[in-house]
Amino acid sequence: MENLKELTGKVCEVARKAADYIADERKRFHTEQVERKHAHDYVSYVDKTSERLIVEGLRRLLPEAGFITEEGTAGHGREEYCWVVDPLDGTTNFIHNYAPYCVSIALCKGKEIVVGVVCEVTTGECFYAWKDGGAYCNGTRLTVSNNAIGDALLCLQLPYNSDVYSPVAQRLIKRFYGNVASIRMSGSAAMSLCYVAAGRLDGYAEKFIGQWDFMAGACIVKEAGGKVTSYEGEVDFMEGDGVVATNGIIHQELLEACGSAIQDPPQPSLFREGGQSGKCDV
Repeated sequence: MENLKELTGKVCEVARKAADYIADERKRFHTEQVERKHAHDYVSYVDKTSERLIVEGLRRLLPEAGFITEEGTAGHGREEYCWVVDPLDGTTNFIHNYAPYCVSIALCKGKEIVVGVVCEVTTGECFYAWKDGGAYCNGTRLTVSNNAIGDALLCLQLPYNSDVYSPVAQRLIKRFYGNVASIRMSGSAAMSLCYVAAGRLDGYAEKFIGQWDFMAGACIVKEAGGKVTSYEGEVDFMEGDGVVATNGIIHQELLEACGSAIQDPPQPSLFREGGQSGKCDV
């Protein structure tokens, strides 16, 4: 395979083209064109067309690689490389014309993420990283923050699996509200991870999400000097359904809060019914 830096640049081009398509479609988009996958979990022709554009572009770059895609338009491969694609992360934001929403593309080699690219549609910011190459946004090197928990800006997302997660969210908000700088919810897992990498957020936690939501962003956080684990604190987070990402300084405190907030074992994620979740065949 070619140089990872060069490959990352080409993946950025694929992501930007898909982001341009999404931005153009947003100008004429109507809510009647939305389909419901699950309760409050939506998809439209924009997601599906964006995914096809991305898959076509990535196949030209690395024909032998397999795919894991949210909308399931590409089959799995049987090689060591695997693309993990979210063609439109933040669909609910997109539908409501509320930023951010983005394209997310990761390349995995076995159990390692070697490339991560996230392109935010409304700002044109392209975040990217490759293994041991650092993390960047439109050419500027990214570094995580150095804030302690008392000064931290946290992103505590609310996944669609509200029946299971609602009590967890309430415990987390009770734990941190008034004890950190503030709490936010962005509506996009991929962008939340990029904001941690850029030092705009100090920590992020979310449960019941798909691999396509967090793979690229996780690569970018790690290359920016941050820390990423599963919701349970495992370093091998790639096949899980939850992520905790931080500047490293506040990681243990956020992780412990998430662990105590769960208390009871979570139910299976609703996201396993949609897309082609799971590991890529090798």
